[in-house]
Amino acid sequence: MPQTTTSKVSRWDQHGREHVVHVRRTGVQRTLDCATCGWRRGAQFLPWLKAEEHLTEAHQATVNPGNGARP
Repeated sequence: MPQTTTSKVSRWDQHGREHVVHVRRTGVQRTLDCATCGWRRGAQFLPWLKAEEHLTEAHQATVNPGNGARP
């Protein structure tokens, strides 16, 4: 049975709110799940890029907390 792993992509919007898309991987299948709006999508290729695109387009969340910058 394939093992499931989870990671996340986080971005902050201009109001200082954090938005997160969880990336779940089971074997070769990846599922994206937005904790803010419930958006879900399967993604075989480049799931983290698709998660970033969703956060930018749907939530205007573009600030990456990993680089130390916060609004």
